[in-house]
Amino acid sequence: MAKKQAFGADAAKLKESHRKMAKVIVPYKNESGKISYKTAMMDQESVKEYLNANK
Repeated sequence: MAKKQAFGADAAKLKESHRKMAKVIVPYKNESGKISYKTAMMDQESVKEYLNANK
């Protein structure tokens, strides 16, 4: 059986409720001097703020 589809205002409401996520990978040097990577999943809107805070 197929899923019921939403049209009109219902479809717009569903589309807005989906969050667009981004995976951010930030390199850093650990205690031994090697490069390690820190990963984080977050909303697409807050990526620039996260990168500026973790420089």
